[in-house]
Amino acid sequence: MSKDKGILLLSWVVTIVFLVLNVPRNRVKHAILAFLYKQMVTWLFGLLVVEKGLIKYPVRFFKKANKTSFSFEYFIYPALCAIFNMNYPEHKNRLLKFFYIMFHSGVVTFVEYLIERNTRLITYVKWKWYWSFVTMSLTYYSSRLFYRWYFIDEFSRGNVNSLNVPTGENFS
Repeated sequence: MSKDKGILLLSWVVTIVFLVLNVPRNRVKHAILAFLYKQMVTWLFGLLVVEKGLIKYPVRFFKKANKTSFSFEYFIYPALCAIFNMNYPEHKNRLLKFFYIMFHSGVVTFVEYLIERNTRLITYVKWKWYWSFVTMSLTYYSSRLFYRWYFIDEFSRGNVNSLNVPTGENFS
C-alpha cells in the first residue's frame, strides 16, 4: 500500500472515530441530515471543480468511477459537517457563531493545504487554499441554515438546549 493510500485509509478511520465520539445516539438522524446535505453540495461542486480542471485527485479510491475523491467529497467533508452541526453553539452570540464557522473551515482548509503540499491526494491546478476556505465556510453556513429549516419544529418547541442536544423525547 502506498503512503498516500495509507493516509486515505487513516483519514477514514479517524473520521469514523470523530463521528462516534461527537454524534449522540439520540441525534443520529440530525447528523445524517447534515451529512447528506453536505454530500449533495460537495457532489455538485466537487464534480464542477474537477471537470473544470481546477483540482486533481491523482491518488484516490474508485479511480474508474469519477475524477473526484470519493473519500473527501462523499465521506470526510460530509462527516465533518455533521460534527459541525452537532456541536454548533446555537444559543451563543452571532460573533461566536461566526468564529465557530471560521474555525471549522480554517481547520479543514489547513489540513487540506497540508495534504495538497505533502501528498498526491490533492493537487491544486488552478485553485488556491482560500477558495477552499470560502467554499467550506459557505457550505457549512448553508448546511446550518438547511438544518435549522428542516428541524424548525424542534427549535420552535425549545427542544434544543444550549449544547444543541434535544431534551425530553428521543428523536432517533
